[in-house]
Amino acid sequence: MKKYIYTIVLSTLLWSCGGSGGDSPDPEPENNAPNIPTLVYPSANLLCIDNSIEFKWNAATDPDDDPVTYQIQIAKDNQFTQIVQSVSNTSTVKLFSLEKGVAYYWRVSAKDNKNLASAYSTVNSFYTEGEGVSNYLPFSPEIVAPTLNATVTETSTILEWNASDVDNDPLSFDVYFGTAKTPTTIVASNQTAKTFNVNVTGGTSYYWKIVVKDDKGGETIGQVWNFKTD
Repeated sequence: MKKYIYTIVLSTLLWSCGGSGGDSPDPEPENNAPNIPTLVYPSANLLCIDNSIEFKWNAATDPDDDPVTYQIQIAKDNQFTQIVQSVSNTSTVKLFSLEKGVAYYWRVSAKDNKNLASAYSTVNSFYTEGEGVSNYLPFSPEIVAPTLNATVTETSTILEWNASDVDNDPLSFDVYFGTAKTPTTIVASNQTAKTFNVNVTGGTSYYWKIVVKDDKGGETIGQVWNFKTD
């Protein structure tokens, strides 16, 4: 009888000290991405008189106070398909030497030490001054509407874009539009407005591009954009 009581007491002690054995460990705290950095220099549409440029941006903050690094990308097009620099940096300043007489686009994202990154910042465009250049080409046009791969439900829609020039030259536009993936039909030429109305048919994919021209003969061909109709 004493042996039986001793066994019960020992089992109780072991259970109370060790718990039920089914407790799960505390979950790892959720990791949050840093906020998006903001660009400082080169500012938008800047003409840089030197091709050795010190890029600057504002520091990002991390909700979890994790250490932050930055990914800087510089490209020759505003869609970043022609990237010339893609560098990780721990500070908010980075010096790059670039080609002269070229339009560039740059952006920055922030990443914590757990590899969770913010979205990229807005994009700034700038130009590096060339040797003996009196005119600079316009920057690549930027899409406004319809957004890329959008679905249009109306029988007509307004094509809208933005464009700028470092020389502040007057700009005009040729509008290419059609159902071919490489549109060759000009539906408007030498217009100064940054919009153009087109009629569309349901269940069709449309493609369009803008050629930007300044008054000194400079010309920049934009990329092909597309949308579809419902």
